[in-house]
Amino acid sequence: MSLYGVMRTSTSGMSAQANRLATVADNIANVNTTGYKRAGTEFSSLLIESSASEYTSGSVLTDIRHAISQQGSLQNTTSLTDLAVSGDGFFIVTDPSGTFQLTRAGSFVPDGEGNLINAAGYRLMGYPLDSSGNLSIVVNGYNGLVPVRIDQLSLSASPSTDGTFIANLPSEAGIVAAADLPSLNAATAQYTGKSSLITYDNLGKEVIVDLYFSKTAADTWEVTAFDRAAAAAGGGFPYTSGPLATDMLDFDPTTGQLTAASVDSLDIPVPGGATMTLDLSQLSQLATGYTVLSAAVNGNPPSGVDVIEIARDGTVYATYENGRQVPIYQIPLAHVASPDKMLALAGNVFSPTSESGDVQIGFAENDNLGSILTNTLEQSNVDLATELTNMIDSQRSYTANSKVFQTGSELMDVLINLKR
Repeated sequence: MSLYGVMRTSTSGMSAQANRLATVADNIANVNTTGYKRAGTEFSSLLIESSASEYTSGSVLTDIRHAISQQGSLQNTTSLTDLAVSGDGFFIVTDPSGTFQLTRAGSFVPDGEGNLINAAGYRLMGYPLDSSGNLSIVVNGYNGLVPVRIDQLSLSASPSTDGTFIANLPSEAGIVAAADLPSLNAATAQYTGKSSLITYDNLGKEVIVDLYFSKTAADTWEVTAFDRAAAAAGGGFPYTSGPLATDMLDFDPTTGQLTAASVDSLDIPVPGGATMTLDLSQLSQLATGYTVLSAAVNGNPPSGVDVIEIARDGTVYATYENGRQVPIYQIPLAHVASPDKMLALAGNVFSPTSESGDVQIGFAENDNLGSILTNTLEQSNVDLATELTNMIDSQRSYTANSKVFQTGSELMDVLINLKR
């Protein structure tokens, strides 16, 4: 074994231990960094072919790996936009230049434009939802993703499209003459029961609909709807415009419920709004007075966003002041076949490589992906006690390699001095 080989091998040993100490330094420095993944140094030997009579020393190689797939502990916070993934998956984020990266660092807060960004300045990406809560995704690419922005949620109003009216119509009520039915809109109109419903037009304006019930024959009733704004002075008939909708109801004289052949809903075109389908299927005709049991209509007047909520499946809801919840985004999760083979970059983000496999995009709690937790942050997966142990071990190994180098150097001096 040559003295030069001894010095070369010990130098590679010192270099390897220096790399190990560098990862220990990074790990200790980031022990409290949200979403940080521990860096580790793996050693492998490099041997040089030797003869039977002479051994030629090789060296040691280092491979830096990050424990990306190892989850850190979860810590509760007080911020609704602090997010953590419990299980597999990564948030998709972009830097200011628009480059997509993956991360587990979910300490998001709104920036000056309302975009959710984490402590490293990366913007959280999500899919926008339409008014029906639908979306379309590309599972192996980033198409369709936009920054999750929460400041553009202005006042919102929605028209009435559905309603439910539950009441009892008195079976003993008198029959209204055909000439006096409300549907004819005459000043002499008569009716058995009347109720008014608040509905909303496209701009969120209240539109009051007057609902009239009149018995036309045994077990047969007429239901008619009018726009209150068209009522005569002091209210009631005649209205300046005809009925919005009218239809006939047929009841079973035995059960007091609507017959199978009867209509069970009324389509009312709300002035300035949409057509509202009023469900009448639970009306009854029993031997008691006209009694309204329940009435409900959807839609809402203009109202602002009160709070933002994020569900475990990543759906972002805007909760308005009137209690109405509207889904506005869905936050996806990305995953790769081998997370530990991704490239770790500054800001606790990771970039897929050829060794990690292609990015696949899905949603939380689907396809073996984890859940998205709010008011929670994933802490660093660094164990401080282990790092201090590694530091002491590296220090001793470095010192031992330096002693080998020093011994080789002294022997080299002896060899050089032989000619003197």
